[in-house]
Amino acid sequence: MTINTSAASPPTHNRPVALARGFLTGGVSGASLAAVVVGIVIENEPLIAGGACLLAVYVLIHYLAGMPRRAREAAIPPHLALAMIESLEAVGGETSDIPVKFDLTVAPDDAPAYRVEFTQDINLADLPDYRPRGILVVQFPPDRPLKVRIVKRPTPDWEERAASARLDSAPGPARASDPLEGCGATLVGFLGLLLGAALIVLLFRADLFDQDDTDTARPSVSSSSTSSSSTATVSSASGTVALGPGQSFLDEGRLGRSVGALAKGEDKQRALTVVVQERLLTVVFVPTGTQAASRLDLDSLPYDRVPALVKEATNTLGIGSPRTWQLTADRLTGRVALRVFVTGTEGTAYLEADGQGKVVRRVSAGG
Repeated sequence: MTINTSAASPPTHNRPVALARGFLTGGVSGASLAAVVVGIVIENEPLIAGGACLLAVYVLIHYLAGMPRRAREAAIPPHLALAMIESLEAVGGETSDIPVKFDLTVAPDDAPAYRVEFTQDINLADLPDYRPRGILVVQFPPDRPLKVRIVKRPTPDWEERAASARLDSAPGPARASDPLEGCGATLVGFLGLLLGAALIVLLFRADLFDQDDTDTARPSVSSSSTSSSSTATVSSASGTVALGPGQSFLDEGRLGRSVGALAKGEDKQRALTVVVQERLLTVVFVPTGTQAASRLDLDSLPYDRVPALVKEATNTLGIGSPRTWQLTADRLTGRVALRVFVTGTEGTAYLEADGQGKVVRRVSAGG
């Protein structure tokens, strides 16, 4: 049986809702981070606690608000369809189940075919069963046709259909989600981040600009080499390290050495938050003389586990083409928590690890 396919754009999410959610998420994130930083600079403990609580409460509300949708999706049987493998690529993994990036032509019975790209864990022993031009059975929510998953054990009827079917490739590049929606949500999210941070700075501008610069300023330290450079800036409130082109904090030993360059002696015991991106490290300190139960011992963090955590987050949380990642470490809940956030066209996903670097929670995009 040969099925001729024609390209069509599958339905997308509600764009105004996605844009509004992106703007609100960016605004809350910017305001909470700015509140923590501003509170530390002006030594305002309620502001620090308020900023941290704001983000925690928003994440909880976002999770609870998504529960009805997840319950509805669980109650509605997924659509089944045949699909043809255009290409596949193993993207990593150290266990028997490895993440594989698929490019499929999906041919629903009641709609035109389309191309989709996604990542799914496949057992190493089953990998030879997946070959280009091979026919699979896939499933997806009725209103989210781009959220495709391979059905590894289809019913006999669908298994028979897959064995006898022949599909034509759908033209056009594979898509992980609607590109216009993804770009728009990213842009309005960034705008919300800026406005949220600006609002906090504006509200506390009098306290900020009345601070004596001589109390906080300490010299900047720069280092360079023939092929790359990095710059470290330290004050009593925070420290940053910015790497030059061609460098990454995922390089072996780089993160631990950089944190050690920012904090020495007693400073290692008064960190509040550590934020790491590809080439930017920020450590926020509790003001000297201030008692805070959420202090972080920088020597206790599992720096050697960070590259593996970032790799796992970018490959296994449903983000097909990650754009950015960010790791945060803190003790705001009373225990050490490392969270790796990954952002792509599908949204934002994250995983959480404990003080030893062991993953304790995963939240996929849209979860």
